[in-house]
Amino acid sequence: MDAATTLRTARRRAGLSLRGLAARADTSHSTLAAYESGRKVPTVETFDRIVRAAGFELEPGLTPVVGGPDRTARGRELVAVLDLAAEFPARHAPALAFPRFGAADASDAA
Repeated sequence: MDAATTLRTARRRAGLSLRGLAARADTSHSTLAAYESGRKVPTVETFDRIVRAAGFELEPGLTPVVGGPDRTARGRELVAVLDLAAEFPARHAPALAFPRFGAADASDAA
């Protein structure tokens, strides 16, 4: 999510107008509108101040991307999914019946 979308979402979820949030964040509504439209990009400090003025808090963190720099993340993700799937019981009959190919049946010989 980019800064413009985050600011717009925070303002709307807070139920504030551009002017209302701008007043709380100590900035002008035209600057806030420029941030929300993507015409300007706020500094990290300004971005944090506006989000806090809307009543939210930023939680910085890093989320690994599938196929990250080491290109093994996708394999690790698949192993994790398969390990999780193994925790759930399979829903099938205790003994599986399957046809035997190539075996001659006594009734077919006649």
